[in-house]
Amino acid sequence: MLELSPRDISLEKNANNKEEAILNIAKDLVEQGFVVEGYENGMLAREKQNSTFLGNGIAIPHGTTDTRNLVKQTGVQIHHFPQGVDWGDGQRVYLAIGIAAKSDEHLSILKQLTRVLSDDGVEEALKNAKTKEAVLAVLNGKAKQDLRFDEALISLEFPASDLLSLTALSVGKLFQAGVVSSLFVSELLESPALCLGQGVWVVSSDKGVKQTALSFVGAATPFVHEGKDVKGLFVLAACGFEYAEILKNLAVLLFNRKTEGLFSHQNALDLIKSLTAVSHSGLTRIFKIQNEHGLHARPGAMLVNAIKPFEAKVWVSNLNGDGKQVNAKSLMKVIALGVKKGHELEFIAEGADAKEALDSIDNAINNGLGEGH
Repeated sequence: MLELSPRDISLEKNANNKEEAILNIAKDLVEQGFVVEGYENGMLAREKQNSTFLGNGIAIPHGTTDTRNLVKQTGVQIHHFPQGVDWGDGQRVYLAIGIAAKSDEHLSILKQLTRVLSDDGVEEALKNAKTKEAVLAVLNGKAKQDLRFDEALISLEFPASDLLSLTALSVGKLFQAGVVSSLFVSELLESPALCLGQGVWVVSSDKGVKQTALSFVGAATPFVHEGKDVKGLFVLAACGFEYAEILKNLAVLLFNRKTEGLFSHQNALDLIKSLTAVSHSGLTRIFKIQNEHGLHARPGAMLVNAIKPFEAKVWVSNLNGDGKQVNAKSLMKVIALGVKKGHELEFIAEGADAKEALDSIDNAINNGLGEGH
C-alpha cells in the first residue's frame, strides 16, 4: 500500500501559479525515477479537465489515464508552499501531493486524506508547518485527537436502580481511560442528567477533559427517575466537536423511534456500530463500477456532479467495503469508500426527485464517469 513519508516531502517551495507548481512536482517525480519525461503533460491536461483541489489547502495533481504508461513506479512527491499557490476560483494550496500511480495504489492516499479534509484548522496548520514531520502529522490526522468511544467505555446490562450509579460507573470508566481528570469526575457527579426520551439520558461537561470521549452504560433492568424511564446513560467528555456525528446519529434513532436496539445489543461493538453507521431508507439501486482504476478523483467528481443537481438526499455504500452509508454528494466521502474496479455500490435516494437522481447516477456510471466505457 502506498504510504506518505517524510522523504516524499519538500519544504519551502514557491510557485507563481498552479501550472508552475505542477511542472516542478513533475520534475521531482522524474528525478526520483517514478515517471519518465512527458508525464507532466498528463498532469497539466488532468488539471484542465477538473481541478485537483480537494479542500483545506490541499491539491493532488496527477496524470491522466492515457499517460499511465509513462509511470515507471508508483510514488508521490509532496511540495509544501508556506505562501500558498493560487489554484483558481479563489482556492489557495499550501500542500500539493503529486501522484504517479500505475494502477489504483493511490486510492489509499485519497482515503487517508479524507480523514483530515473536513477538520477545522488543517489549512492553518499546513500553512505554518515548519518541518516534514509536522506536515505528515497533519496529513495523518494527528493535529487533533479522535473521539474516544470504544469497548472500554461501554457497559451493558449493568445492575443499577438509580441514575447516580450509572453516572458513577461511566465517569469511572472515563477516568480509568485517562481521558478526564478528577475535576471532571466531581463536576459530573454534581450535574443533572438530561432525558432525551425513550429511556435515553445524557450528561456532559467540558471541565477537566483531556480528550473528547463518550461513555455508555445500559441498565440491566429499566427504572424510573423523576417520572421518566431510564434504560441507559451517555456521558460526554467534550473538549472539541468530534462527537457531533454520533449525536446526530443518535438523534436519527430517537426521531425514528429505533432506540430500542441500543439496549438489546449483546456486545459493545454492535452498540458502537449502531451509533456510527445509521442506515437510511428510500429508493435503492446497486451499480457495479467498471472504471479500470476505481473511483479516484476524476470519476468520483463526475459521480458527485451527477447527483448534486437533485434535491433528493442520496447515500452510497460500498458493498465490497465496510458497507457504511455516506453522503453521495460529498466527494471526500465518496473517495473514502476506496472503490476499486468491480466493486458494487448501493445508492439510496429519498425525496421528490429520488428516481431522477438514481437515473442520473445510472447514466453517469454507464457512460464511464468521464473515462469512457
